Amino acid sequence: MPNYRRVFIPGGTWFFTLNLLERRTKLLTENVTALRHAIFWTKRRMPFRIDALVILPDHLHMVITLPPDDADYPTRIRLIKARFSKSLPKTERLNAVREKKGERGIWQRRYWEHYIRDERDYRNHVAYCYYNPVKHGHAARIKDWPQSTFHRDVSAGRFEPDIEFGDREFMKLETGEDA
Repeated sequence: MPNYRRVFIPGGTWFFTLNLLERRTKLLTENVTALRHAIFWTKRRMPFRIDALVILPDHLHMVITLPPDDADYPTRIRLIKARFSKSLPKTERLNAVREKKGERGIWQRRYWEHYIRDERDYRNHVAYCYYNPVKHGHAARIKDWPQSTFHRDVSAGRFEPDIEFGDREFMKLETGEDA
C-alpha cells in the first residue's frame, strides 16, 4: 500500500479528478443537472470557489479554492459524490464488498487531489480542465464543450473564446485521470 499523505492548507487551492466506477458510461453528462445540484448544494453548506470545472461523461476535473480558515476539502468531495449518488435510482451493479458496506457503485472510492503550489501550477491545471474534452475527443475545440466553466470565464474576459492553450505544458501533469 502506498504511503499516501494529504496536505491540508486553510484557504488553499486544489485540483481534483473524480472518476466514475464504470468508466465507459455517460452517467455524468446524462445527469449533469443532478451533478451541478450536488456541487451547489455542497457549496451552500461548505463554501468554496469554483475556479474551473469540466464535466465529462465518466469523470470530472475541478480547481477549487477554500475559505481562508478552512482546509476541509475531503468532506466537500464526499458530500458532492454522496449527494449525486442519492439523486440516482439504484440500478448499478454492486460487488459483494460494496453491498455489504451499503455503498453505491457509482464513484471510484478514491479521488485525485493536487495542491496548487503557484500561479504557473494554477494556470496549467485550469488549462488542463478546459482542454480535457478535446483531449478525449468529445469536442473539436475547447469552446465546443458545454459542461465547462470555460464559458463563464470567457464571459468574464479571462479567456478568449478561441484559445487553444498552445504550449500544452499542462499535458504533462499528473491528474489521476487514468486511476
